[in-house]
Amino acid sequence: MAFSCATGANRPTGKHRRPSRIERSTARAAGVAALTATGVIGTLAAPALAAEPAAEQTGLIPVISVDNSIADQIDAQAAAQERAAKEAAALKKAAQEAARKKAAEKAEREREAKERAAREAERKRLLSYVSPITGSYVSTGYKTGGAVWSSGSHTGVDFHAASGTSVHAVASGTVVEAGWGGAYGNQVVIKMNDGTYTQYGHLSSIGVSVGQTVTPGQQIGLSGATGNVTGPHLHFEARTTAEYGSDIDPVAYLRSHGVNL
Repeated sequence: MAFSCATGANRPTGKHRRPSRIERSTARAAGVAALTATGVIGTLAAPALAAEPAAEQTGLIPVISVDNSIADQIDAQAAAQERAAKEAAALKKAAQEAARKKAAEKAEREREAKERAAREAERKRLLSYVSPITGSYVSTGYKTGGAVWSSGSHTGVDFHAASGTSVHAVASGTVVEAGWGGAYGNQVVIKMNDGTYTQYGHLSSIGVSVGQTVTPGQQIGLSGATGNVTGPHLHFEARTTAEYGSDIDPVAYLRSHGVNL
């Protein structure tokens, strides 16, 4: 018995005939139904479908990618700021250290300059000469004649001074005599550092001893009226030796060393 299909009775058959869209759809539907009936689609399709959620459907991947990029930028910026802060702190510390060092060097230079100035001032002071009586004047000159002096003339000069006036060493030197000197009364003789000698007579008291070193302006005693005198004053001599008779002009001697009289 032969059967015919109403839908395809008038269509040619053969291996080159292309299935229609309806046929393809029907076949696909039939295949899906068969797979569903056997359970294959349940075991294969479900995991496959679950494993591929589209990025454009969820939006999760782009968000994570953007968040990581921003975090990296923030981290990089923080690291850069930290480096900048450390560099600034290092520069500040270096500047402070340089300023401290500069101030220390300046202070050291100033200290050394002060010390040099002090040493120089002391050196000049030790080399200087002063008057034996501050603010006094010569009341009797050198080589003044008269019977008062055993040699017939004055071997030194007299400085006006009330009893008890401070008497000073005129320059640096070493005491070679300190005590009673006959007509000179209480006297002090000093060998000066330049090799000359100075004598201070008629003292009311003596404040130094033999062998003691003295400096310009140092008090060596007090003026008075001991020995062969008519009143208190200071008898001052400049000598080439420590002995009587080696006298030189004391005013010229002091002036030659810068003392104004």
